[in-house]
Amino acid sequence: MVSIDQTDTPGVVRSTNKLYLAAWRWHFYAGLYVIPFFMVLAITGMSMAWIAYIDGRDGERIAVVTQQNVKPVSVQADAALKAIPGGLLKQYVAPRADDLAAIFRVDSGGVATMVAVDPYSARVLAKYPRRSGWYDFADNVHSELLLGLAGDRMLEIAASLGMVLIATGLYMWWPTVGGWRNALVPGLSRGGRSLWKSMHGVVGMWISIFLIFFLISGLAWTGIWGEKLVQAWNTFPAEKWNNVPLSDVTHASMNHGPKEVPWVLEQTPMPRSGSQAGQSVEGVATPVTIDGMDKLARQIGFAGRYQMNLPENETGVYTFSRDSMNTDSANPLSDRTVHVDQHTGNLLADVRFEDYSLAGKAMAVGIALHMGTLGLWSVLANTLVCLSVMLLCVSSVIMWWKRRPTGTLRLSAPPLPKDMPLWQGAALVGLMVSLAFPMAGITLLIAMALDQVVLSRIPVLKRVLS
Repeated sequence: MVSIDQTDTPGVVRSTNKLYLAAWRWHFYAGLYVIPFFMVLAITGMSMAWIAYIDGRDGERIAVVTQQNVKPVSVQADAALKAIPGGLLKQYVAPRADDLAAIFRVDSGGVATMVAVDPYSARVLAKYPRRSGWYDFADNVHSELLLGLAGDRMLEIAASLGMVLIATGLYMWWPTVGGWRNALVPGLSRGGRSLWKSMHGVVGMWISIFLIFFLISGLAWTGIWGEKLVQAWNTFPAEKWNNVPLSDVTHASMNHGPKEVPWVLEQTPMPRSGSQAGQSVEGVATPVTIDGMDKLARQIGFAGRYQMNLPENETGVYTFSRDSMNTDSANPLSDRTVHVDQHTGNLLADVRFEDYSLAGKAMAVGIALHMGTLGLWSVLANTLVCLSVMLLCVSSVIMWWKRRPTGTLRLSAPPLPKDMPLWQGAALVGLMVSLAFPMAGITLLIAMALDQVVLSRIPVLKRVLS
C-alpha cells in the first residue's frame, strides 16, 4: 500500500510499538520514491487498456465493407508496397473479423510504416509510422519513462519497493482490537485526516493481492529481476526442436519497440532456414510465397487474426504467431508460435501454450490480465485497480500534508525507534526482500547507509528530513 503517513491501525493506536514505528518509517521513505512512479504507471496503464480496446494498437480496427471475395494476400501486399516506394515487406497482420482491414508493415530508410489495406479491393486505406500513436507514447512512458535503460531501472526500483510498501502497509493496517470491519470498511462518517487514513488503509487492504500480481508480472519484463533472474531460468528450450538448425538471433529480434514476443520465448534462439529439417506439410508448394504461407497458417489452425513475420535474410524463417499479449486473441491458452523454413516450407517449430514452463504459462495469463486484453471485463477490472492505486497515492500525500508541522521545511518522517526489540526478525525480512528483489535490496542498503552515516552527521539535513 502506497503511503507516506499512517500512524495507527483500525481502532488501535500503536505509537509505542517500536516494530510498528520501524515499519512506518520504511513505509514513509519507500513511498517518497514510489508515489510519482505509481501515479505514472496507473495513468498510462489505464490509458493503454482503453486505447487498445477501443481503437487498437496498429490501426487494426479500421472498418471495411464486407464483400464476397477476398484478394490474395500477395495482391494486398503489393498495394502496401506501392504506397511506400522502395519499401521492404516485413509483417502481415490478418484481420480479426471480416469487416476489418488487413495491416502490413513496410520498412523504408529505417522507418517502419503500417499500411491498412481493404482485403476485398486491395485499396490502401491509411498509412502511418509504426508505434507513433497515443498507445505507443503511453507504452513507452509505462515501460521506460522515455529514458531508455535508466527509466527501466528506475521503474524496477519503484516496483521492487512497492513490495516493501505492501508488506509494511499490511502490517500496520492488519486488524487487532478494531476488528476486520474497520480494516475492510471505510469510516465515511469520520472527517479530516482520519477519513483519508481509513480510505487509504481499506483500499490498500482490498487491492493488495492485485497490486502484488501487477508488480510481479511487470517486474518479469524488467532488465534485472526479470531478464537476468526469472526469465533466464524459464526460457523455452530450443533443444525440444529435434535436429532443427538454430540461428544466432533470439526471438527478441522480432520485438519492434514494445514487447511483442511471448515472455517465455524472448531468449530462445530462432530456427534457421536452409536445411531439410522439419516436418513437411501436404499441399505446401515451392518456391514458398506469402500466399502459400497464409494458406499454410490457415491449414494448421490459425483462424481470424494472426501475425506473419517474413524472413529477415536467406536463413530467416516465416513466423506465424497468435498471442493475447498482442491482442490477437482474448484467450492466452490459445497462444501459439510457428516457424517455417522459407525454402522448403517445412514446419521447423510449433510452440503452444501447453509447451510453456509453469512460469511461462503464468506469465502468458498474467500479462494478458496485466494489459487487460481479455475483453471488456478485464479493461474494467484494470481500470478499477488503476484508480485505486491513484487514490492510495493521493491520500498518502493528503495525510502527510495534514500531519506536517506548519511553518517548517521538514518531511516529518516517522522517528527511528531506539533499541528496537526483535530487530533480528526485521533484518531477516529485509534480507529476504533484498534477495528476492535485488534492486529493492540495493536501494534499501543505500538508504540505510545515508540514514545512519550521512544524514545523522549533518544537523541541517537531519532536521529537514526528520
